[in-house]
Amino acid sequence: MLALEVALLSDRGGRKYNEDACGHWHSKRHLVCVLADGAGGHGGGDIASRLAVQELIGRFSEQPSEKAAELDRLLRVTNDVLIAQRVPGTARQDMHSTVVCLVIDFVGHRAHWAHAGDSRMYWFRNGRVMDRTRDHSLVQSLVDSGVLTPEQVRGHPKRSELRSALGIAADLLEVSSGDGGDQVQPGDAFLLCTDGLWEYLDDAVLESTLAAAPNPGAWIGELAAQVRAAASHKASHDNFSALTVWTRAAPEG
Repeated sequence: MLALEVALLSDRGGRKYNEDACGHWHSKRHLVCVLADGAGGHGGGDIASRLAVQELIGRFSEQPSEKAAELDRLLRVTNDVLIAQRVPGTARQDMHSTVVCLVIDFVGHRAHWAHAGDSRMYWFRNGRVMDRTRDHSLVQSLVDSGVLTPEQVRGHPKRSELRSALGIAADLLEVSSGDGGDQVQPGDAFLLCTDGLWEYLDDAVLESTLAAAPNPGAWIGELAAQVRAAASHKASHDNFSALTVWTRAAPEG
């Protein structure tokens, strides 16, 4: 059995309103965490991100997934719901949202996840990034084809152009999912975050701040401080959100 500690934050950055949303839910065996970054303008983005989080948590709580393929299906069902909620001539008419969802089976020490868009999940072991999701974006395609290096992604002018996100036609929606190849070990940490955070914080910063943090809340707070400092030259920098899960061995008895 694993004991889990969760901390989260969502900050509107330099924008007038926050289009990010995040949340979590647990049963006696599973923890599900969801983070979303909405788009659509005039309030449509915040509606889309909240809907994505609420739908995924609600549907998971009714029928918890045990494998990544099942979580993939839940994201696709949520996409159908989001499209059905659009209303022409209102803020809802063109709403979209990235989403990343992580499930930890803290009895069986397993993790699986699924995502669409460029909101990310990182898995840390011994303080180092062991695994992370790959963005559904134009620049990630350029990295995959060798045109760009991973270091060039953050400053690329087309960094925000997505190939996939909730709100596109079902036959075009690209969802990536994974089952952890390794069991979750005590001391592992997970981070879900929107591009408003990872744009400014590379792996080295994530690892160094994780090593220095005494608890999940302190780490999240330091990440926020680092983003604000790095984005201080941009008055209208993006919303940024993060949710972290730290694991440890549950006390016996």
